[in-house]
Amino acid sequence: MSSPRTRLIAAAALTAALTVTVPALATPALAAPSANSAQHSAHAIPFTAATAVQQADGSFALSWTAPGARHVTVYAGTDPEHVAHRRAVASGAGSATVTVSGLGAADRWYFELVPDRGAPLVVADRSLHLASAPNFRDLGGYRTADGRWVKLGQVYRSDDLSKLTDEDLAKLRRLGVRTVFDLRTPAERQAAPDRLPAGAKAITANVLGAADTGQFNVTSPQAAVDMMVLGERTMVSADSARAAYAQLLGAADDRGAVLFHCTAGKDRTGWGAAALLTALGVPQETVRADYLASNTYRAQANAAALAQLPPAYQAVYQPLLDVRPEYLAAGFDEVKTRYGSFDAYLKKGLGVNAEQLRRNLLVG
Repeated sequence: MSSPRTRLIAAAALTAALTVTVPALATPALAAPSANSAQHSAHAIPFTAATAVQQADGSFALSWTAPGARHVTVYAGTDPEHVAHRRAVASGAGSATVTVSGLGAADRWYFELVPDRGAPLVVADRSLHLASAPNFRDLGGYRTADGRWVKLGQVYRSDDLSKLTDEDLAKLRRLGVRTVFDLRTPAERQAAPDRLPAGAKAITANVLGAADTGQFNVTSPQAAVDMMVLGERTMVSADSARAAYAQLLGAADDRGAVLFHCTAGKDRTGWGAAALLTALGVPQETVRADYLASNTYRAQANAAALAQLPPAYQAVYQPLLDVRPEYLAAGFDEVKTRYGSFDAYLKKGLGVNAEQLRRNLLVG
């Protein structure tokens, strides 16, 4: 009988074989404070929710809620640390939804929300809209339980990078991507070698710790779900996984943007993102939402992948392409079973200093 890790490796290979590239989907972004607001306490930032979503026509839908503020002015810029206040692009009440259009092309547009009371906040669309990597998105911009915010533009998560265009690579270089962690197996890397931005350092962090993919067979949707749940536990317990995530979390600081990825950017990458956000103090419901967002970002790719299969097999393989709450819950349950608490997992399992991570990646 094959081991859980072998079955997960085989599933990863199948996912890679089925994966096809489709245009990225526009999905909601969360907020990150502007650089000049770091001097304020978290309580001085009145926004409890804020999103920026790029629409199909290139406009942006902005929404915010800022209890205690009566008026919010919006400015736009291409540098999150220096959004000029020469001309407002929108304004609204303390809670509002507005549309901003006519901004033109840019690597990313950032919107500084300036309230009449309290500190400003910068928001941006989470997606980089890379057609060749639909699950490429910013992991920053989440609010922690104690009112701080994960820095925007410091940590990115993605799916396969082998099809990035020269234009994509130039964009990533301009956005400051300096380190790329590849969480895939050697077979996956050989089948689809990464394309990296100029000057970026490549780090191999093989979560599954195997040179080949073995054989994979499931006969029912439930068997596929069971395998994925078991695989999520393996990403907590396996020595290779602990070594990989220790490397990743240890490098996630403020010395240049970090990007990490696997094949679909949902399982190995999903646990890495969940572990980092949890270490930073992001609430579990937010962590879960970020994890499940892969279903939205990869909806078209997954549909295209299933269309390659005979109808009788589609229901069986659907769980391999999904992310589901029970998958992530299995990872956290494994943490509790083996270590007793998430803090103990960070310290004993990964050797990660959570306080150092928070100093590096949180503002407010």
